[in-house]
Amino acid sequence: MFNHENIRNYAELMKELDLSALEITEGDKKLRLERSVSQPVQTIAVPAQTQIPVSQNAAPSVPVPQTSGRPITSPMVGVFYRAPAENAEPFVKVGDTVKKGDTVGIIEAMKLMNEVISDTDGVVEEICADNAQTVDYGCVLMRIRSL
Repeated sequence: MFNHENIRNYAELMKELDLSALEITEGDKKLRLERSVSQPVQTIAVPAQTQIPVSQNAAPSVPVPQTSGRPITSPMVGVFYRAPAENAEPFVKVGDTVKKGDTVGIIEAMKLMNEVISDTDGVVEEICADNAQTVDYGCVLMRIRSL
């Protein structure tokens, strides 16, 4: 059932994830929340001459040098984690060999942990996103050089 506390939690989640709309269905009841995003959107340049919108709440951009590696990008908006737990070793480090299907990170979105999977065999050439960094859809997380 939709009560004030649940609605507040959904609104906080929208703000945290910088969502402009959220629709929830429970049985025959439907709740749609919308908010206007009052903050201007800024863009950062990424190597493939692509512009990706980034909210002002996201971590500041660090210049990324041109590399030949294939990018692994974020499949969603959320918080990127390099390791499965706070004190655990990262899934991958620069120089590690990965195979297609290997987990290379996690993105937390709406309190769910979603694995980021390598789509190619290769060597981790560069890690572009910091641990616990808020990322947008399409943000380059790391680059893999094919073998």
